[in-house]
Amino acid sequence: MSRNLANWDRIARFALGALLVLGAISGTIGAWGWIGVILLATGFMNFCPLYRIVGFKTCQDC
Repeated sequence: MSRNLANWDRIARFALGALLVLGAISGTIGAWGWIGVILLATGFMNFCPLYRIVGFKTCQDC
């Protein structure tokens, strides 16, 4: 897996993923908030499989 996320994209994924998971844990937004785990995982791996499928990447130097 080669890198396809820029730093700003990783930060956004971490922030949104954490908010979704916290919302799911607290029961505020329901079970669909567990989708945030995917955002956290892709941010941690610095790779998004969906970006690879569509041929998109946010980093300039990779």
